[in-house]
Amino acid sequence: MLSVCGRNAAPLPRKAVFFMLPYVLAVLIGYLLGCSSMAFYMAKLKKVDIRNSGSGNLGASNAMVTMGWAAGVLTALHDIGKSVLAIYICRRLFPDAAYTDLVAGSAAVLGHIFPFYLKFKGGKGLAAYWGMILAVNWKLAIAVAAGIALITLLTDYIAIGSVSAAVFFPAYLAVKRSWIALAIVAAVSLVLICKHKTNFIRIRSGTEIGFRRANSGRDRADGKQ
Repeated sequence: MLSVCGRNAAPLPRKAVFFMLPYVLAVLIGYLLGCSSMAFYMAKLKKVDIRNSGSGNLGASNAMVTMGWAAGVLTALHDIGKSVLAIYICRRLFPDAAYTDLVAGSAAVLGHIFPFYLKFKGGKGLAAYWGMILAVNWKLAIAVAAGIALITLLTDYIAIGSVSAAVFFPAYLAVKRSWIALAIVAAVSLVLICKHKTNFIRIRSGTEIGFRRANSGRDRADGKQ
C-alpha cells in the first residue's frame, strides 16, 4: 500500500504532468479573471451598499437596478469581456491543448459567481456565461442573446431567459463538438441554473420583480427586487 499511496508512491509520469498543466493553468487564469467584479468596484465608488440592495448580487442586473443603466451596461460589458479574455489568453498560450477554451471560460463564470475575496458571493453568472459563448462562437452568441431577449420579453423575467442559455449551449456543444465539451460546460451550467433557484421561487410566489418593472426605476429607491 505504501508503494501506491504512501511516501514511496511513484511520481506522476512526466507526460501526465505536461498534459495536465495547460488545464490547471486554464482554470487559474479563468477563475482569477472571473473574480474581477465591476459591480463591486462601482458600488464602492458610488458608495452604494449593493450587497444589501436589490437582489444583493454582484451582477449587471442588480447594478442596473441599484445604480442605473450606465452602471448596468458597464458591468455587463466587463463581465462578458473577462470570459472572452480568459479564453483568448488560453488559446494563445495552449494552442494544441483541446478544450482549454471551455475550461477557461467555465472557470471565469465560476470566478464571477464565487469570487474568493468577497466570501465567494458574487453574481449569478449570465453575462460571464454569454461571454464564454461569444468567444467560442460569435454567431451562436448572437442567436442565444436573441433567444434570451425574446424569452425575457415574453415572460418578463430575466431568470427564465438566463436558464434557457444554460440549457441551449451545452446541447449545442454535445451536437457540434463532443460529449467531453458538454461535460465541461454542463457543470458550470448547472451551477448557473441553481443560482437562479431563488428567482424561480419568487416567480412562483408572485414576488419577483419583472424586467419591465425593474427598468421603470420604481424599486431602485426601496431596494427591492
